[in-house]
Amino acid sequence: MGLIKKVHFIIFLLALLSISNVQSQEVVSWEPDFRFTWNDFKGAAPIYSRAAATTASGITYRFSTYYENNELQVDYKVFAYFYPTKSWYKPALCNDITLLHEQLHFDITELYARKLRKKLAEAKFTKNVKEEIRKIYKATIRQLNDFQNKYDSETNYSRNLPVQERWVKEIEEALIKS
Repeated sequence: MGLIKKVHFIIFLLALLSISNVQSQEVVSWEPDFRFTWNDFKGAAPIYSRAAATTASGITYRFSTYYENNELQVDYKVFAYFYPTKSWYKPALCNDITLLHEQLHFDITELYARKLRKKLAEAKFTKNVKEEIRKIYKATIRQLNDFQNKYDSETNYSRNLPVQERWVKEIEEALIKS
């Protein structure tokens, strides 16, 4: 087996392992009409955490390449997921506003999944497509994390109701526009 074929085989195996790791967990794909209930949060709350709740969500992707008319084509799929068994809440500290706050974390994840799809659609790939996609993904994840932190900071973790309401409207509008 030539070096290039070995590299492609290793990449294929790594992709399979990544996908099977995600598939072995309970996951919920983002859907426009999906809204959390506290029953969706199945993880155990850490005893020493001061947080009232945590939404574990993330973006995953997969891609394949092929040649059409001697031109490299990239087919990709991007998904926003919620991980119920890694998400938790403390009933004594939570209410409907907290649940809405957590929902918005998932909605923000979807917003950034859309941004990733757009960046991938606009990208011009070379034969280093795997590294190029990984670089775009990592940059998007950094932006997502910064945005999630900004959201928590500005809303004071849902305690600042007027700011929380503003964020709800802004994210709803952003999802409609994207």
